Amino acid sequence: MSTTSLRAKPWTIKRWTVKQDRARVAKRSAVKNVLVVDVGGTSVKILATGQEQHRSFPSGPTLTPKRMVSEVKKLARDWMHDVVSIGYPGPVLRGRPVAEPHNLGRGWVGFDFAAAFGRPVQVVNDAAMQALGSYKGGKMLFLGLGTGLGTAMVVEGIVEPMELGHLPYKKGTYEDYVGRAGLERYGKKKWRRHVADVVTRLIAALEPDDTVIGGGNVSKLEALPPQCRAGDNINAFRGGFRLWEDENASPPGGTRSKQKA
Repeated sequence: MSTTSLRAKPWTIKRWTVKQDRARVAKRSAVKNVLVVDVGGTSVKILATGQEQHRSFPSGPTLTPKRMVSEVKKLARDWMHDVVSIGYPGPVLRGRPVAEPHNLGRGWVGFDFAAAFGRPVQVVNDAAMQALGSYKGGKMLFLGLGTGLGTAMVVEGIVEPMELGHLPYKKGTYEDYVGRAGLERYGKKKWRRHVADVVTRLIAALEPDDTVIGGGNVSKLEALPPQCRAGDNINAFRGGFRLWEDENASPPGGTRSKQKA
């Protein structure tokens, strides 16, 4: 479990259309022009302040941080941005990855993102960034169904990234059954049953007030498990913008701090 914590403001989030949401979320950050980079196992998506449509490029097991930065710079060359938020698919401590990602290339641990981008950078766990953008208040559990299983808790505004996907489950881990590999191995019908079982177990263990199921594969569920609401990938961008709404939330160097609600 990562020990990086961020304190979020207790925003009330409205339901917007995707196009409206992208535009309005991007405009939320009045302090700086922010470039948000959401690094996933199959693609890297970016959105900047004032832009309505995100851009993306494929990722995968050969993606190194150096190539990621190079591709992002190419995609965002006509977008004005002063600072960068990165959602990283792995544990993050004091603004730095502390373990190599399972589904990408090597070299992420120890990489100097600020130097590579030439701008202040905040790096947070990708599930934590999406959780921050999904938060409405109270105690919230976020579960991201994507290449793996992203997990985070938000308790009274404090975001705590977790690595629950790697806990033992059946003959493997939670991630083995509800991640992309599990979907391909078992097919949609069995995969949905595994998702329902895993979500039920985690809700029973953690007792959240609110549970958000996000990630790219949430759309493949016929129905959400009880006591859950659907997230949206736009929430990852919203979370990335929120990181910079309070300049004191986290210094450019990425040292650990808490954003006051």
